[in-house]
Amino acid sequence: MALPGRTNLKHLFSFIQRFNSPKRLLCAGTFTEKKEPPGGGRVFSGIQPTGVPHLGNYLGALENWVALQNQYPSVIYSIVDLHSITQPQEPAQLRSNILDMAASLLACGIDPERAILFQQSQVSEHAELSWILGCLTSMPRLRHLPQWKMKSKQKAEGSVGLFTYPVLQAADILLYKSTHVPVGEDQVQHLELAQDLARIFNYRYGDLFPEPAALLSSTRKVKSLRDPSAKMSKSDPQKMATITITDSPDDIALKFRRAVTDFTSEVTFDPETRPGVSNLVTIHAAMAMIGVEEAVSQARGLDTAAYKMVVTEAVIQRLTPIREEIERLRKDRAHLEGVLAQGTRRARELAAPVLREVRQRVGFC
Repeated sequence: MALPGRTNLKHLFSFIQRFNSPKRLLCAGTFTEKKEPPGGGRVFSGIQPTGVPHLGNYLGALENWVALQNQYPSVIYSIVDLHSITQPQEPAQLRSNILDMAASLLACGIDPERAILFQQSQVSEHAELSWILGCLTSMPRLRHLPQWKMKSKQKAEGSVGLFTYPVLQAADILLYKSTHVPVGEDQVQHLELAQDLARIFNYRYGDLFPEPAALLSSTRKVKSLRDPSAKMSKSDPQKMATITITDSPDDIALKFRRAVTDFTSEVTFDPETRPGVSNLVTIHAAMAMIGVEEAVSQARGLDTAAYKMVVTEAVIQRLTPIREEIERLRKDRAHLEGVLAQGTRRARELAAPVLREVRQRVGFC
């Protein structure tokens, strides 16, 4: 694609304005989604090192990450520690969390021979591409992203890093010329920004980046065990609300016994009127690898107290080998560091030539 000449500058300005318009965020028709893998392309996704993943992380993302290793020829997963410092971090704890996340991903089934697993901050090309893309992004566009509006209200005034981290997300994706990104529904608009920035860069400097498409997980969101109107979260102040993948069988059993349900003993699936019981059915179905209808069928004749024991057993059965493998890997820090170092080398091999091309097109060299 030829670079635009002076006669096209007015059209270029109009193009960038259109794609930076906050109103465009509300236009669902502009978002590219692919639910079925085409058998080619490159997948990229990242996860923050905020401690051991919980059950919602496992079912909503990590289980899918493992499956994608068999569906795409190139898969890249990053522990995104640059993103994590948008919130205050204690340095020693962050270092520990990075290795804990590496251990968790390996224990869940991420294979460093089939996927590139690396630490984001060790590949400096992410930050440099983020700056370049940030210069193509308007402040109104970022200001209207839902997570900025939510988090900045919670903190009264968010940091510059929190404001611009969707641009860093776009850089993470585009740096590897990724074609597919597994995302949750709450990240859809951030991926749309990456798609738009690919278009803007390509229009201004010539075709380079593919427009990444979404891979939306079919797994329903796991809700808090204490408040089924909210998502399960590591930051939940109620300890009984969240199952982590390293919880002991006794802890898992206790948390499910105290899970909020309702005053009807029969087990049914109705998320609108029976969110607590429906959350248990969702977890049971996902962990037992059966359909929701089959989970309800297996609960026939049981009251909710007895059904909680069925769900507990399904969760313990799936998580026990993962917990044991995490415990083993935590004792081998050198192995974890070696896996991340190998992933960093492989990631740099892909990232460096792309950034060199970006720098040349922008005019830095």
